[in-house]
Amino acid sequence: NLLDRDTFSKSDPLCVLYTQGVESKQWREFGRTEVIDNTLNPDFVRKYILDYFFEEKQNLRFDIYDIDSKSPDLAKHDFLGQTFCTLGEIVGSPGSRLEKPLGGIPGKNCGTIILTAEELGNCRDCATMQFCANKLDKKDFFGRSDPFMVFYRSNEDGTFTICHKTEVVKNTLNPVWQPFTIPVRALCNGDYDRSIKVEVYDWDRDGSHDFIGEFTTSYRELSRGQSQFNVYEVVNPKKKLKKRRYINSGTVTLLSFSVEAEHTFLDYIKAGTQIHFTVAIDFTASNGNPSQSTSLHYMNPYQMNAYAMALKAVGEIIQDYDSDKMFPALGFGAKLPPDGRVSHEFPLNGNVDNPYCNGMEGILEAYHESLKTVQLYGPTNFAPVINHVARYAAAVQDGSQYFVLLIITDGVISDMAQTKEAIVNAAKLPMSIIIVGVGQAEFDAMVELDGDDVRISSRGKLAERDIVQFVPFRDYMDRTGNHVLSMARLAKDVLAEIPEQLILYMKARGIKPNQTPPDYSPPGLSPTPTV
Repeated sequence: NLLDRDTFSKSDPLCVLYTQGVESKQWREFGRTEVIDNTLNPDFVRKYILDYFFEEKQNLRFDIYDIDSKSPDLAKHDFLGQTFCTLGEIVGSPGSRLEKPLGGIPGKNCGTIILTAEELGNCRDCATMQFCANKLDKKDFFGRSDPFMVFYRSNEDGTFTICHKTEVVKNTLNPVWQPFTIPVRALCNGDYDRSIKVEVYDWDRDGSHDFIGEFTTSYRELSRGQSQFNVYEVVNPKKKLKKRRYINSGTVTLLSFSVEAEHTFLDYIKAGTQIHFTVAIDFTASNGNPSQSTSLHYMNPYQMNAYAMALKAVGEIIQDYDSDKMFPALGFGAKLPPDGRVSHEFPLNGNVDNPYCNGMEGILEAYHESLKTVQLYGPTNFAPVINHVARYAAAVQDGSQYFVLLIITDGVISDMAQTKEAIVNAAKLPMSIIIVGVGQAEFDAMVELDGDDVRISSRGKLAERDIVQFVPFRDYMDRTGNHVLSMARLAKDVLAEIPEQLILYMKARGIKPNQTPPDYSPPGLSPTPTV
């Protein structure tokens, strides 16, 4: 229902997409659709191909114009309205379809724009295959050969790149190799007819493996599976030249072939997986008295403190993937009114039955309010808030929900053993933990929890996946005072691992994107209130 700007006929609309630079906040024209003549309900064919990053806030602006002449200058055409959104909002909407009103012309209803996103499937399949060989040439003086195979994909320029090596099967001329799985891209770069070269060798301990022979095939041939077409003669070209009666150096047979799509983060989001965001804030005395400017919790009327900045940077991105925008916000390590008991998981809004805050603004407001009422105390215990989120995650393990806990802390942890135990248990659940360390403390304990170098373990049990990502806030403070840019970098680094962590969970549980059931509230837990 676009505005009609033409006197004698309907508008001739065109849509222009602008993207915004992270640093400059300058809008840049990204592209234009085609013009569709005489319609107020255009369905544009030309698509925009954008790079998508879960960990970035990618602002988009869509402007609609009524095109009246051949001029490329938009100022010479009638403006019909515009809308703003993020790429995350589009992909995070049900079915990755977002409907928004067009605005920008005061007092006018400018109609609606419908945005849909789909991921370009640049061949995400993985092939699993198994081979055996018969009557290979004997290369070893004393025993039989020890054969293995090497696979190469051919490049555009006719050269070959190694893409797979089988294991060595010892002392046999009729080996059966283990099945192996390889991305189809790695085998043929998505071109099914490109040739694949396979060389067969006899393994020698000193590394001077003897060449037995080679054959070529293609992905298309292999994908026919076990058949007479997939029995290959292994030929040694030198022998073939020398010996008139040479036939081959054995044969290789394809025993089985199957192909499976590798699912991406967006496949799950599009199928309806919701990401639930919970925040936990450190209210221990080591942060300093909030009324003093040296405190990490200091409320400066002119500038956000480190806690608020880290919260906003991460939360603004994650909120696009949570349909109700209601987030539980917890505090730990404070004495609560009226009786001064110490709590390690108290709701920032003071409501034990409903710790949910409405959007980022709601969380920041509750955080500021709670600083006025609670007394900073200690010790610094992480395990209670991790177990709090784990209880919710344990109730929905069907892939329809994934939980992200953001802990912001000054880093001096008191319950290391319990926290490790909590993380090892949480690694089995649909959840990830982000820790942002503020202040100048030594964060050695936090680095240990982030299992990038050494996988975390508790009482001899290794965590099933690495689910913790830690970053120190001070590494992102921009010397020039450009907080926007430094916070975008912080969010990028803490969120970058989450898509992979979500996929690993789904894979380990054998959950495919289209199987995710619709939303439901786990029994015995307060359902997320709708507002």
